[in-house]
Amino acid sequence: MKSDSYGQIYVDEQDLVQQLYVNPDLNLLEFLVEDPEQYNHSVKQLHLDLGALTKYYPPDIGIEEFDQKNQKNWYMPEYYQNLDIAKWVLDQCQNQEELQRCGQELLLFQERNLFGLLGYLKYLVDIMRDNGIVWGVGRGSSTASFVLYLIGVHKINSIYYDLNINEFLK
Repeated sequence: MKSDSYGQIYVDEQDLVQQLYVNPDLNLLEFLVEDPEQYNHSVKQLHLDLGALTKYYPPDIGIEEFDQKNQKNWYMPEYYQNLDIAKWVLDQCQNQEELQRCGQELLLFQERNLFGLLGYLKYLVDIMRDNGIVWGVGRGSSTASFVLYLIGVHKINSIYYDLNINEFLK
C-alpha cells in the first residue's frame, strides 16, 4: 500500500493480491488502484458480476484546498451536521470558569475551522456510548482541551489539572 502527499491510500496489483491472500473475503471495490484496467477488462470479458475497481488519480488541487474541501464532508447524521456545537458545549458548563475556558477554546477551534470536527467527535462519542464501546481515558495533548472533555472524547478535566489549551492547539 502507498500513500500520497494528500494522505490517500492506494494500491497496485501486487498489493491487492497480497491483501487477498491475507483475507480472501476482502471487498476489492473499497480500494483505489493504480492500474485497474487489466482486472476491469477481464471482469467485463468474462461477464463476471464483481464490479469494477476504482482507478487512483492524484488530486489536481493543492493540499490546503484538498484539506478544506474534505473538511466539509463529514459522514454523520443530519442532526449532528446541523448541531450548534458551540452552544451545546457552552450549555454543558457548570460555572463561570468553565464558560470562560470553553469560550477561549471555542475561539481557537473556530480560528482553525474545526467546528465540523467537534460535531463529528460528538457523534462518534454518542455512537460509542450507545453501543457500549469502550475507549481510553485520554492520551497526549488532547487532554489539555476542556471542550473535548465535555464532549466525552477523554475523561481528563483540564481545568482541574490546570492544563494549558495551548499544549493541544498550538
